[in-house]
Amino acid sequence: MHMFLLIIQVLVSLLLMSLILLQSSKGGLGGAFGGGELYRTKRGAERVVFTATIVVAFLFLIVSLANVAVR
Repeated sequence: MHMFLLIIQVLVSLLLMSLILLQSSKGGLGGAFGGGELYRTKRGAERVVFTATIVVAFLFLIVSLANVAVR
């Protein structure tokens, strides 16, 4: 069971890294210091990637906690 959770954790972490890299960097730290727009909504694929990132991050947290509990 422990090996199965480790494999799932590695796969979820790779997916999470991919989703983070797919996000646009326009609204990043540069926007916090005066650059960019004040209010901007996410639309289309950007919203899907953003939502998927949150879901996969939560899944990563759950798998990590299950991995610790199995030990």
